[in-house]
Amino acid sequence: MLKLVFYSFLLLTLAACKDTAMQDDRLPSISANPITIAETDQNQEITLELELDKSSNQEVIVNFSSENGTASAGSDFQSIQSQTVTFPPGDLTTSITLIILGDEIKEDEEQFLIILNSAINGSIATEEIEITITDSDTVEPSNDYEVPTSGYTSPDSYSGYELVWQDEFNTEEISDNWVFEIGTGSNGWGNNELQFYREENTFFKDGSMVIEARKESFGGRGFTSSRIISQGRASFKYGRIDIRAALPEGQGIWPALWMLGSNFSNVGWPRCGEIDIMEMIGGDGRENNVFGTLHWDNAGSYACTCGQGSGYTLSSGTFADEFHVFSIIWDENEIEWLVDNQSFKTIDISPADLSEFREEFFFILNIAVGGNLPGSPNSSTTFPQRMAIDYIRVFQQP
Repeated sequence: MLKLVFYSFLLLTLAACKDTAMQDDRLPSISANPITIAETDQNQEITLELELDKSSNQEVIVNFSSENGTASAGSDFQSIQSQTVTFPPGDLTTSITLIILGDEIKEDEEQFLIILNSAINGSIATEEIEITITDSDTVEPSNDYEVPTSGYTSPDSYSGYELVWQDEFNTEEISDNWVFEIGTGSNGWGNNELQFYREENTFFKDGSMVIEARKESFGGRGFTSSRIISQGRASFKYGRIDIRAALPEGQGIWPALWMLGSNFSNVGWPRCGEIDIMEMIGGDGRENNVFGTLHWDNAGSYACTCGQGSGYTLSSGTFADEFHVFSIIWDENEIEWLVDNQSFKTIDISPADLSEFREEFFFILNIAVGGNLPGSPNSSTTFPQRMAIDYIRVFQQP
């Protein structure tokens, strides 16, 4: 009888050991809890802790990335693309560092996700971790700007042309025609500009899209603005282009309505070519003058029409007072610049070394702050500064 009891006990013990061994053979499970962080007016690092449910005698490696939610990479948090973090052997925790981008503008509560994509020597229990950003800022988004109600309006048809594309900006958000460029670019977008471009600096009011330059600390810069492009969404070769806009003003303020060759991503600048439909250099009483310029590659050297003509000057007032229409008429032989349908400059593009301008181009709309051309803002510059864009229309010959 005692032998039977002993053998029964032994069998139970062996079964328990077997169950334990089976449990020990499974991979450790990786999990994390959602976190909430209060945004400030400065960038801040936060830590997201990952946990294992059991230790391992091997390194456990986790691949992770970020995913936009109501919060957006580049404006609310720093994007993460396919990074890894490691649990050393025997450790039950490790952490991921996240960068939350600060500003002074009041926003709603927002969320984004950290995605655990895959693991080595571990299994993922929590695939998506929600990060919530709360906001205690008190500066309201701009709502005091009065869009001008006067100014020149161009016709919606021209003899010998048909309207092939337009954006009238009669919406409450940006259309699929556009994407935002975010950040500081390379060397201040190649011009030593001082702003950080953000999506939040664009809003819609009274049938216009408004780009706003602000004096605020963000992303290591002292100013913010927006830069919007149609690259990959809309590009054109030849035609008449009309852009109705009211401009900002002030020393160091540099608004532009311009175009780059659609092959920019492949060949770079200036080989892609650049068409400046309108640029205005703020300060020194220059807000009544705009100009148009071409930039291109000439046998490996940079070339431009800079200094060829003084641009267009208003007889009274400034371009901030009311709307004006900035246009080009472009064909395989020449590009002509106009303001309110008044021609002020024509460039012959038929020479072989100007072949860039016989290809497709996309639009760029922005306000730069500072940079090589306008210099920096000074005590006379008031902020915020705005550029209201009422419409863009492209007409081409059938």
